[in-house]
Amino acid sequence: MHDNKSAFASYEYDVKIKQTFPYYDDFFEQITDLVKTVFDHPVSWLDVGCGTGKMGEVAHRNVELERFVFSDASEGMMSVAKKNHSCPQDEFLVCDVLDLPYKDEFNVITAVQVFHFFHVQDRQKALKRCYEALKEDGLLITFENFAPFTKIGQTIDLKKWKEFQMRQGKTLEEANQHIDRYGKAYFPVTIEEHLKLMRECGFKVVEILWVSNMQVGLWGLK
Repeated sequence: MHDNKSAFASYEYDVKIKQTFPYYDDFFEQITDLVKTVFDHPVSWLDVGCGTGKMGEVAHRNVELERFVFSDASEGMMSVAKKNHSCPQDEFLVCDVLDLPYKDEFNVITAVQVFHFFHVQDRQKALKRCYEALKEDGLLITFENFAPFTKIGQTIDLKKWKEFQMRQGKTLEEANQHIDRYGKAYFPVTIEEHLKLMRECGFKVVEILWVSNMQVGLWGLK
């Protein structure tokens, strides 16, 4: 039993996640590039489902920050994040995204591999919590696993994903265990469905940032 909703315990997360997601480091570079394009001033930033703090690491290195909040429901993940980060503008909150206490406080909210752990109804609630926590013209950026449009597409994409994981050093058993989580431990929706949920939450602009394999980056402006 892991100490969080992901496939990996907090102590092994940073190693295992790179064996799992193609272009994982690129997620964070894409995010910071977009933030720098949208804002020309220091930003207040909330990272939900922060895990071990990878987003914070990249943000501190690339973006001028006035405030950065690491938030995760897992005590284990938060413990690692705290060990990795100690800048004066850093804050740490152990909290499920469904229980975020903020209103109109952040220029940027990020969620990397977070919302797909929710069924559709709770996914929309989580998105709405993020929407409410943003300032006017605030930016939400999320990277998610997504569902292919067809069963044939799903079969081919999952096979391709399994082969990638094995090339990164996972055993066949480990790769199969991760693929078997699809629709059981996490619940992808299509890109169209996720964009629709964001629009229904009130975002005035909703766009695709990045797509590769079975992962998508999306953004919305409040």
